Amino acid sequence: MTTTASAHQHLLVERRDAVTVMSVHRPDVMNALNRATLAEIEACVAGFVADDEQGALIVTGSGEKSFISGADIQELAVLDPKGAQAISRFGQRVLDAIEQSPKPVIAAINGYAFGGGCELALACHVRLASDNAVMGLPEVGLGIIPGYGGTQRLPRLVGRGRALELIMSGRRVKADEAERIGLVNRVVPRAELLAEAEALARSFLKNGPLAVAAALEAVHRGLSMGLDEGQRLESGQFGILAASEDMHEGLNAFLEKRPARFHRR
Repeated sequence: MTTTASAHQHLLVERRDAVTVMSVHRPDVMNALNRATLAEIEACVAGFVADDEQGALIVTGSGEKSFISGADIQELAVLDPKGAQAISRFGQRVLDAIEQSPKPVIAAINGYAFGGGCELALACHVRLASDNAVMGLPEVGLGIIPGYGGTQRLPRLVGRGRALELIMSGRRVKADEAERIGLVNRVVPRAELLAEAEALARSFLKNGPLAVAAALEAVHRGLSMGLDEGQRLESGQFGILAASEDMHEGLNAFLEKRPARFHRR
């Protein structure tokens, strides 16, 4: 396996063959998100999407205790209404870029994921949590609400009632409950989290990249549509794939009883 690393002020970015691992690295504040970190995440995600050699992204936090502890409270505390709305829109834009990635993004939640950290995890396509993970949206206890998409993504994931309970109480959810209510896909031992996330990423990479991208788009866009419109989107994607080399390679490989040889673009 070929591994390369790149330097950022608040991120650790490592490329393991076709898998990029992005770790938020602000150990003095338990990886809290400030504007500069959000800007680095936005640039890293854009670079990942544009890199034809990279097929999956894993997002995690550096250290043993915290995924991302939330937004940087010192930065928020001095905002006026205009500034608060601006940082909310900026955070939403960054997290939208994660959710709209045409390549899979996996959150490896290795500890505390509160506020903006929980919201970032919600924007990822799949969430794995370590057995010591704790998640929550505690903003109402600070007199604010989730501002990076949490009020919109959480109910879509766990249902309106559960989402409202968690948002209005600010209650923290441990890993086992997060798995039970569908907040995370599964829980794994802390020592195995990154390896499990990487194995999952590589299971995605075995498949046709155009098909994976089409599936991501169909699910993401389809959730905002009615069933009929969503199924028309699905049929359109199905038709487009019929003209692709990926489909012909995949079907021929099945008929010839051999592994498919897909190519990244």
